[in-house]
Amino acid sequence: MAELQLRGVNKNFGAVPVIRNVDLDIGDGEFVVFVGPSGCGKSTLLRTISGLEEPTSGQVFIGGEDVTDFDPSERGVAMVFQSYALYPHMTVEQNLGFGLRMGGMPREQVATRVAEAARILEIGELMGRKPRQLSGGQRQRVAIGRAIVREPKAFLFDEPLSNLDAELRVQMRIEIAKLHQQLGATMVYVTHDQVEAMTLADRIVVLRAGIVEQQGSPIELYDNPDNMFVAGFIGSPRMNFVPAEIVNANGRDAEVRFNEFGAPTIRVATRGDQTRPGQPVSVGIRPEHFVEAADAPARLTARSQVVEQLGGVSYVYAASESGTQVTVQQRGHSAMATGAMVEFGLDPRTCLLFDADGKRV
Repeated sequence: MAELQLRGVNKNFGAVPVIRNVDLDIGDGEFVVFVGPSGCGKSTLLRTISGLEEPTSGQVFIGGEDVTDFDPSERGVAMVFQSYALYPHMTVEQNLGFGLRMGGMPREQVATRVAEAARILEIGELMGRKPRQLSGGQRQRVAIGRAIVREPKAFLFDEPLSNLDAELRVQMRIEIAKLHQQLGATMVYVTHDQVEAMTLADRIVVLRAGIVEQQGSPIELYDNPDNMFVAGFIGSPRMNFVPAEIVNANGRDAEVRFNEFGAPTIRVATRGDQTRPGQPVSVGIRPEHFVEAADAPARLTARSQVVEQLGGVSYVYAASESGTQVTVQQRGHSAMATGAMVEFGLDPRTCLLFDADGKRV
């Protein structure tokens, strides 16, 4: 296995910049997930690591070696795509070993590697089947197996679960996590699904418009986002942002008054002394951080609009009189009536502040 480094990587398509001055270090055996909305450049960045895209400027290192000018086949990485790209006329066993056979590997060595990949992925009983006889999840296992047999320095996954239904996505997510534990391999994984990112990654890299907005462990990004984009992207349902104003501040925390929802006042921890009285801010509140109104030091008053009962949890979608929306998660079944004025309790310790530019304060 090997570590990966990107140094000053830029990628333009014509006059359009897609990747902008990315510097990144990925440790040996680390599982790193690139996440962001469609068009943010995450797949292009992955393809630049693989050699399928040539950077406009910058360097790519794999295992300490500058591979910027290497062909994909010379980089020692294996890529798993969203489409399975299996040969329909070949059996699973033949699909797994095809690349090795074309590379001139001895038949016995090919058979050993194919058998080991089948054991790891638990697809031994599928070896005689052809792709049309497999489910979507089984096909994706075979596609991953084709990467495993190459014994690459790093695995690159480009939204590999996007073609699967919800239940299979969860199952395959678990399988990929187990695979990483078994192999201890360096893995880079691209997805637009922040749930996949949170559950799989050792470290998440959040991209927007080709720029790395923030990187860190899943919990670090969840608890301490640097800006509203990261705060809103990490977490499901997304964080609520409520307009407010600084009443007073001392460099450690700030007294904040909401502009709506009954105008409650709370004291919120800040990152420094960049806040001032009268400053407009947004208070970030995750849906799961609301508490019982009776036990709370402050409350938001809103009108419930829709209540989703999901069994273990419920989601209440509510709005202020001026129309600002909030999503509130409640445990179990919610008794709130649609259209009623209700109160939601706030825990100031879980609230975050963002300035008018969306930066954390």
